[in-house]
Amino acid sequence: MTLLSPSEHDLLDRAAAAPMLAQVQLWAAINSGSRNLDGLARMADTLADAFSALPGTLRLIDAVPVETIQPDGHIQTIAHGRHLHLSVRPDAPIRLLLTGHMDTVFPLDHPFQTQTWLEPGVLNGPGVADMKGGIAVMLAALTAIEASDAVATLGYDVIINSDEEVGSPSSAALLKEAAVGKVAAFTYEPALPDGTLAGARAGSGNFSIIVTGRSAHAGRNPEEGRNALLAAADLALRLKAGSGPIAGNRGFSCNPAKIDGGGPNNVVPDHAVLRVNFRPRTPEDEIAARVLIDREMAEVARHHDVTLHLHGGFGRPPKPMDAKAERLFGLVRQCGADLGLTIGWRDTGGVCDGNNIAACGIPVVDTMGVRGGSIHSNAEFLLTDSLPERARLSALAIWRIAQGHYDKEGITA
Repeated sequence: MTLLSPSEHDLLDRAAAAPMLAQVQLWAAINSGSRNLDGLARMADTLADAFSALPGTLRLIDAVPVETIQPDGHIQTIAHGRHLHLSVRPDAPIRLLLTGHMDTVFPLDHPFQTQTWLEPGVLNGPGVADMKGGIAVMLAALTAIEASDAVATLGYDVIINSDEEVGSPSSAALLKEAAVGKVAAFTYEPALPDGTLAGARAGSGNFSIIVTGRSAHAGRNPEEGRNALLAAADLALRLKAGSGPIAGNRGFSCNPAKIDGGGPNNVVPDHAVLRVNFRPRTPEDEIAARVLIDREMAEVARHHDVTLHLHGGFGRPPKPMDAKAERLFGLVRQCGADLGLTIGWRDTGGVCDGNNIAACGIPVVDTMGVRGGSIHSNAEFLLTDSLPERARLSALAIWRIAQGHYDKEGITA
């Protein structure tokens, strides 16, 4: 443990004093499900008001168009909410990227809309941990930083997007642009209840495969039909069977999730759409998954005499724990130790914007948010004592980076 300096003590006191719980409760009362554009608009305006307390240029950026495949196979454009971008001192010698998301997985008609105290210090509510609590921690840390001498050397960008829970399709380019020139990044996904952080992450790819066959009467001339539903089911089984350990590695997983299509029992179906997700753990796994998809699509097309069209891709690249990431985790761990916290991490199959940031070559710790659990369910909870705890951790880590305690070569004195 390193003794904290007077400047660090002042910084930590300011971070812990921020009105984080009140902010979380205000923000969690706004339904900002990924497809609730009205709620996302309210959330974006509310966050813009809160983050306007920081210096710099703040913008609410319209989302770029995103295409999706409908059950009937047609391409449709889906609208997303605006994204918040704050740029502070872009010419500073040390620049960081801090990211969060304003959307939740709970749509407007979801029954989980209210907050409940499960016990003192444990708040149940939609998005309290994932990640409105994390956004409050980020804002508290940056507000404290702005009152410190870190402003002499530190600049940063903040991105709070509206579509992380659906894969960040409209904000991926914005994240990539904001990552340019940064020495490190923090993303404010929740940590586990015991404070454990996510280390290496698998990647994720979502695909819709349109299968076109030929309709026919199921009783009079079925042999003249080409059953698209059967072909889609065959492809699902083939893709699942082809996943798993590869060349001694853990490989990639495959989850065939849904088949759209079919019709009356007396008609051979001529249309189906297979929805499938892949989770590669390494860039090599991603290549292997692509090879599997191409090979099995060709086999199914030949065997069933149907045509197939692939839509989608790997929107979340794998995030390995490389040397740069280990050094950044080491800095966070040391900051935790100096605050009396034990900071550990473990690999996970879950994905987030940290995957995209790491793919830009920027080291990232992507679970700098609150301690909580049961996210993505109506049992989601926030441990409220983690608000000041994690704000102090972030503020100290950011301050030490600004003081030169972290660079691309490692942690320096």
